[in-house]
Amino acid sequence: MAVESEAEKGYPSTHNELQSASPSIVGKPDAHDENPVADGFANQEDSAANKALLWKQDIRIIPICSAMYLLAYLDRSNIGNAKVMNSEEGKDLMTTTGMDNNQYSIALMVFLIAYTIFEAPSNFFLKKMGPSKWFAFLLCSWGAISILAGLTTARFILGIFEAGLAPGLAYYISFWYRANERSLRLAFIYSTATLAGAFGGLVAYGIARMEGVSGIEAWRWLFILEGAPSVLFGIFIFFFLPDYPESARFLNTEERELAAIRMEFNGSKGSAGNMKWEDAKAVLLDWRLYLHYIVYFSKSCPFSSLSLFAPSITKGLGYDSLEAQLMTVPPYAAAFVVTIALSFYCDKYNKRALTTVGLMLMGAAGFIASAALPPTEYRGRYASLIIACCGTFATIPILLGWLSANLRSTSAQGLALALNISFGSPGQIAGVWIYKSSEAKIGYPTGHWTNGALLLLGAILTGVLVVLYTYRNRLIDRGLVAGPKWAL
Repeated sequence: MAVESEAEKGYPSTHNELQSASPSIVGKPDAHDENPVADGFANQEDSAANKALLWKQDIRIIPICSAMYLLAYLDRSNIGNAKVMNSEEGKDLMTTTGMDNNQYSIALMVFLIAYTIFEAPSNFFLKKMGPSKWFAFLLCSWGAISILAGLTTARFILGIFEAGLAPGLAYYISFWYRANERSLRLAFIYSTATLAGAFGGLVAYGIARMEGVSGIEAWRWLFILEGAPSVLFGIFIFFFLPDYPESARFLNTEERELAAIRMEFNGSKGSAGNMKWEDAKAVLLDWRLYLHYIVYFSKSCPFSSLSLFAPSITKGLGYDSLEAQLMTVPPYAAAFVVTIALSFYCDKYNKRALTTVGLMLMGAAGFIASAALPPTEYRGRYASLIIACCGTFATIPILLGWLSANLRSTSAQGLALALNISFGSPGQIAGVWIYKSSEAKIGYPTGHWTNGALLLLGAILTGVLVVLYTYRNRLIDRGLVAGPKWAL
């Protein structure tokens, strides 16, 4: 078992790497004094070698991770498209299966229950098996389950296998990128949820015309045609996703050495030993992390409900089932642009907390306006839906990047990121129930008011974290408290 460095054990140097705006290492360890690669990197914050390495990593890693999350999001959210697909002809999922609204909500909920239970253990298996093997197993499994498409049982099993992806990707990125480099990369990955929402609407619009092909309902074709790519891509990942920088074959020897040096004090390590109880206990007893978790919970309910009910919401704006699929595209497309732009801003200027507050207030305004406007004010409510989507989806990579920036050891990264997303799962379960079918004609006010209130709560709690972190950092500046500063 590998021995962790002092920084890996949680004893960082006196330098504030978390606050560093550059990708270079501050406070180079003695072990690298005679290493020309280390010297060159440490003394040149924007060295050509560092930029070339980041670009090479980005080209190889980010598209694969983004594709994984896109496929996962398609497979988990296509049930919302299936619910309204060809409903005018009585060929939708609800009618052909004889489900009532309560049974439909239970089918959504069991997915999230499984998702909650299996998120935290997943990063243990990712570290033990290696990212390429673990991710390949997950994709092939959930793709096969989606194709089989038995509903309630299949949704539970789907939740088991998809649970490992979101925390696993956040953990995986921490092996390759420093804290101030993660928000933008995570944005490119997690913003594929918005692309999947837009793309899923377009795909559903086309597949709706396959009704009766080979004697199969169109909504079943939706599950089949969106599940098969996951299985195929899982096989691809097994062979082509690199596990850790120190063993990456697509890097040459000098690049692997540089990649390891970059992450010495500011990232997770493939060579670190598996998590011990002492590591887990330290994370579980760190009270400040629970404020991060609650903030993520406040975002999760709006995220879940928009993911599952966007087609129903747009259908309630006066569109038929086909048009409703298409009208989900602009809100998701706008959210994608906002997510990428603000994540770039956060990585460049280290303003994750205040950006989160602004986005949550923006999302809250969109939901509250949707609830307050008259049901027939279709244009205003549609504009509010776009605003709500932007404020909700854009917070995801920024929140994960902020939490990751304030975790220093490999064990803390894996467990805390998984717990963070697990705490969001009860919020996602709540999102299943707040958009009541009985309120379709009056614009789903319960769902909108609930989401608006939760985002306001998240903004307030994020402000509390800002105050606490700022106060502690000032104590460190005055020499009254030891340790690294907390990133804002």
